[in-house]
Amino acid sequence: MLRKMFIKHSTKTATPAKAKPKKKPPPAPPPTIPYPTFPPPKLFACQKLSVDNIYATGIPVEEIDYAAIGGGIGSFVWVDTLRISGVKPEQIAVLSVDKKPYDRYQRLCNNSQIQPLDRIRSGSDSCPDNIWGWPGYALRESVRELFSGNILNACKPLWQVFSEPLLATTYTPRLRDVFLSMDREANRIGWQQMLRYGRVLSIRQTDDDRYCIAYSVPKPRQLENRFVVARYVHLATGYPAIRFLPDIKSYRSQTGDFKSVVNCYENHEHIYEYLARKGGVVMVRGRGIAASRIIEKLGAIRPVSYPMTIIHLMRSPKFQGKKFGFTQRQVDNHWEMQVYNWPKSCLGGDLRAKLEAAAPMERSKLLQNWGGTTTSYRREWQQVIKKGLQAGWYLIKFGQVKRIKSNQNGQLLIDVRSKNVQEMEKIEADFMIDCTGAESQVTDNPLLNDFINHYKLPLNCLGKLTVNNDFEIREMRNYPDSNNRMGGRIYAAGIITLGGPYAPVDSFLGLQYSAHRSATALVEARATGISRLEGFSSLWQWFKWAINLPPEVSLNFLLFKEG
Repeated sequence: MLRKMFIKHSTKTATPAKAKPKKKPPPAPPPTIPYPTFPPPKLFACQKLSVDNIYATGIPVEEIDYAAIGGGIGSFVWVDTLRISGVKPEQIAVLSVDKKPYDRYQRLCNNSQIQPLDRIRSGSDSCPDNIWGWPGYALRESVRELFSGNILNACKPLWQVFSEPLLATTYTPRLRDVFLSMDREANRIGWQQMLRYGRVLSIRQTDDDRYCIAYSVPKPRQLENRFVVARYVHLATGYPAIRFLPDIKSYRSQTGDFKSVVNCYENHEHIYEYLARKGGVVMVRGRGIAASRIIEKLGAIRPVSYPMTIIHLMRSPKFQGKKFGFTQRQVDNHWEMQVYNWPKSCLGGDLRAKLEAAAPMERSKLLQNWGGTTTSYRREWQQVIKKGLQAGWYLIKFGQVKRIKSNQNGQLLIDVRSKNVQEMEKIEADFMIDCTGAESQVTDNPLLNDFINHYKLPLNCLGKLTVNNDFEIREMRNYPDSNNRMGGRIYAAGIITLGGPYAPVDSFLGLQYSAHRSATALVEARATGISRLEGFSSLWQWFKWAINLPPEVSLNFLLFKEG
């Protein structure tokens, strides 16, 4: 309406009232109207917004009970837990810029060379589609192979589960199987019905113990602004950004070259295509799970006709793995091995209980002892390294990149300084793939940065959001005016809570654990529409999951449905 009024007004004032042109000019294109700043600065400068003032803006407002911000796997697991706990789909809104909950994760996997049939770093019972964890991915895969007539392949996953890690390598599911199972569960719980496509810009408390969420929906020629007012909010925004180290930023800003030096989570298929055709020299930096995948890929495409050299740059040598108690990690060729990102007892054993009971400063020390860069042992990439070391086309170097520039031949000239060495080593390469990880500082996310600064929220020992043992941001609880009602609450999950009561927060099982804890807290708070999931109710919900029925289907429907 504002646009039409502006066009009408500008048309009237553009031509003088007494002017009578002999020939009607061709219609001019509509003027570009700058949209007002959204969310409204004056309104969102308040600590608590008036709901009446929100409606007075004329911007569409939707009132809902539960809002999940992020729309990734963390949001999916939380929403799935709500649904099987009795919450109806019309009570939930999921705010996301992706259509499927695993879209962003899939992009990162593809870019870091994890293909659909590759196995990921996760366990059989870590099932985002199934909070009970049974049947796990190993049993499902075994049944599929059995029905396909592959008896030996059907026995292998079961053997791995029962004999890991002493007699067999730890079972890990295929990426494709994880996505297919999530598609099935998303259809069952009505994910698309709950999805609100758009980018969240800001979150504020309201004066009636709820929260106002401002988000924009991209349209072909404009942005459509909207509000969601919810009582319970869940934040699972994932990694705030891809990490670009200072030397990469400097090289790109000076040269404008975004093809020769890349982060492994960027799309860099052109590098593999070039190396497969012509060979060359590629530097891989880092020694985590992403670096092992990249090296495995390079080994697979290594051309026969043209030489290709892999220079693997690590910050420092590693001859001995980390110790904790009586345990110590294995080290092979300066790679530190561990099945999962964290020791397995951090998932649900004594280390999980120890971390949850620890004080903030003690948590920092424990996480430092348990953490670190590791990768899982797999024969495929280990064979690439052994062959490369024997043949001389895989080279290990130690040091830190100080500067990247181009030489006269158009190659990269990388200055590397090793510890206790005065002179820099100059390494020539055609490409550099950085595998030092994704950025995890919460302030790099504009939404979280605004959220933290506006409410002066404290960060934990690792610079992430401070949450309690139920993964609630306690400082953001919106207390009601009446004692008869419980206040609004905001929960968080994923990497943005690292440093809190749980170590593997960005794993599948970690997302399930945080969703379970927050759902239990909502039941105790007498939140709308949610009930405790235990005993017969849990068994009944599992049965509906097994036969692929929506969570709200009743027993009477099954017994007395027509036909």
